[in-house]
Amino acid sequence: MTKKSTAAAIAAKDKLKASFFKKGVTIGLLSGLTYGLFAAFITLAMQRGIWGDWYGDNTAGLSTFTIVFILGALGTALNDICSAVWALINCGRKGKLQDFFRTLSTAPGKMLMVAAIMGGPIANVAYIIGIQLAGSIAIPITALCPAIGAILGRVLYKQELNKRMALGIIICVSASIIIGSVGIGGDTGDSIVLGLVIAFVAALGWGLEGVLAGFGSSMVDSEISITIRQVTSGVANFLILLPILGLLGGGITLPFELAGQAFASGSAMIWFAVSGFFAFISFMWWYQGNSMTGAAMGMATNGTYSFFGPLSCWVLLGIIMGQEGWSLTAIEWFAAVTMAIGIWVIAMNPLDLIFKKKEEVIDEAA
Repeated sequence: MTKKSTAAAIAAKDKLKASFFKKGVTIGLLSGLTYGLFAAFITLAMQRGIWGDWYGDNTAGLSTFTIVFILGALGTALNDICSAVWALINCGRKGKLQDFFRTLSTAPGKMLMVAAIMGGPIANVAYIIGIQLAGSIAIPITALCPAIGAILGRVLYKQELNKRMALGIIICVSASIIIGSVGIGGDTGDSIVLGLVIAFVAALGWGLEGVLAGFGSSMVDSEISITIRQVTSGVANFLILLPILGLLGGGITLPFELAGQAFASGSAMIWFAVSGFFAFISFMWWYQGNSMTGAAMGMATNGTYSFFGPLSCWVLLGIIMGQEGWSLTAIEWFAAVTMAIGIWVIAMNPLDLIFKKKEEVIDEAA
């Protein structure tokens, strides 16, 4: 093989690699958008039907512990069950159910189940509770997970994390903090502070999940991996987390009594079905994006939900539903642009554009 043909082969390989990476970036951004929609619809679901009574002024006789923790966990469990149903339907429609059951016993399948527990019963519940306590300003705090995932990906799997990518992650995290700080004033209540602390727990759980799931999804079909994730998370929430919370706050049967009432509340369940659909799509694209670009980039692009979450809540709850308190400030729009710049810095070296243009000018002159 001649030097010319070798150079051409290398160039073709680099072009294919770049195209694959850009596709992963696009998928990651879409996962952030759909996660924002999931956040808006699950917030709406937990305002409807029996949930309106539970979170209403009379609280339906429930204790503070039940309202904050058990209902938050129950909302997550219902969403994950609905999401798991969507994922199973998708696998069945595409003839992948046998592959799903077969993968459960493999090493990548077990890795995905561990990731699901970190991101489901731990992170998702912390996310929902954070929103219930602090409102939409809890959403950006959870977007700290790209920094956590990038560090873990570098330590555990030697994934690339150069200075430019680290700078981009710092920019993204800074934008998330800016968005989160908008709702914090001098008269901040204890519930908001607690909500933000719990939201940070979600960031830790998702950081670990992103690394494990991204690595596992590189060996497993993304539609199968997300089915494993949602089924594991839904089952773990119902059979492990809810009974534990029940023992801590009113009896082991209490969560299941509340679950029965929640399932019977049709006006709420229809919105849980919608939120479950967007959760299914979002997590599938997140896993796929992580496997294509690495934990650092995959979680940075997915982290755009810190903007898409409040934006979706504003559109759905504020504009469409006419609820007050969901509008976005100028600072939040500024932070969104800042985050886009951070993602761009992670994805590519801005200096490459300058040098590429210079090369084009030279080629034209020659």
